[in-house]
Amino acid sequence: MSSFDRRAGMQFVAAAFMAVTIALAGPAFAQDAFRFGLAMPLTGSQALYGQDQVKAAEWAVAEINKAGGVNGKKLEMTVLDTQADPQLGIQMANRLVSVEKVPVFVTAWSAVVKAVAPVANDNRVVELSVGANSPDIAKLGDYVYTTFPLADIDITAVAKYAATNMGKKKAAIVYINNETGIVAAEVYKKVFTEAGGQVVAYETYDPKATDFTGPLLKVRAANPDIIHLQGLVSDTPQVIAQMRQLGLAQPISSYSAAYNPKLIQQLGAAAEGVIATSLAPGADDSDTVQVYVARWSKEVGREPNGLPYTQYLYDAPYLVAAVLKSLDDKKTPITGENFRKEMLAMRTFALPMTGKTTLGEDHTVVKPVYLMEVKGGKWTRKAIVGE
Repeated sequence: MSSFDRRAGMQFVAAAFMAVTIALAGPAFAQDAFRFGLAMPLTGSQALYGQDQVKAAEWAVAEINKAGGVNGKKLEMTVLDTQADPQLGIQMANRLVSVEKVPVFVTAWSAVVKAVAPVANDNRVVELSVGANSPDIAKLGDYVYTTFPLADIDITAVAKYAATNMGKKKAAIVYINNETGIVAAEVYKKVFTEAGGQVVAYETYDPKATDFTGPLLKVRAANPDIIHLQGLVSDTPQVIAQMRQLGLAQPISSYSAAYNPKLIQQLGAAAEGVIATSLAPGADDSDTVQVYVARWSKEVGREPNGLPYTQYLYDAPYLVAAVLKSLDDKKTPITGENFRKEMLAMRTFALPMTGKTTLGEDHTVVKPVYLMEVKGGKWTRKAIVGE
């Protein structure tokens, strides 16, 4: 056995022990419950964000069960750890469909969503992408759907806003060389150019990089009016910090991965002027979200990391429960195929955090884009696009 095989085996065993079933039910309910899966990073470099998203989903499952569950039956959520790693994600998806026998599972992180798509399609089990943004997700097969708007929604909005509303003529694009960065960077380049701007630097960096000096020096030499950064939640603050250290004082835009309190905490004054997208209403936009954020402060002692992502994860069990209820009302067997058909027949869902959500025939959803900017050490709303 190779060292890679041994490492993969150890990861699988570790993740298997982290499987958790979330339900307010004792053993008596074991045969009288509806089940679904959640595959998210509980450990690894993305755990800080994955754990908060899982917590949000746990809260939702608890609230659903407190209100009577699904037609009086408990809703159970089996949680497995992907570490945001595609290979481990495949193992966890296989476990969910082959061992746990769930009709639907929720996952995120673009590389993982794409890697596990064949598992969903081959087994006719619905994969709900909740939080990943690669536009390619819309083309992954009949059983893969997103409840989260893809990059061609928010990246289009921020690129067009930079050119038309902010009057920026020259943009530099810096992106991580993986599924999250590559396609989104292309979207920004296309939209900004079509809006009359010019992309003067187009630089990438390795996902494992910690020193970004090389590509950033090229950006500095190009002297752009604005810099768009397409990275992950873990590396984005490091890249911005090095930009500022190299004297790049231009406005920096990014997407919803940058919109979290950790970025301001890590960067301090260097975060001023950073613009990020949010694809969910904030506390100032919704009483429900205001209560939700207050709950985080009371029970966890802070705001969630990646607030919009946690809102979509909170909503996911409600969508799943709505489809399961409809199937149960019709006495239809709970299978992945039947779940898919019923979900598409229903199509539109009223969700507590993110509001009305309609699944498009093209496997996408469209939501308003909130542009947020760091001012005075706080995230403040700059504009709303697509209301």
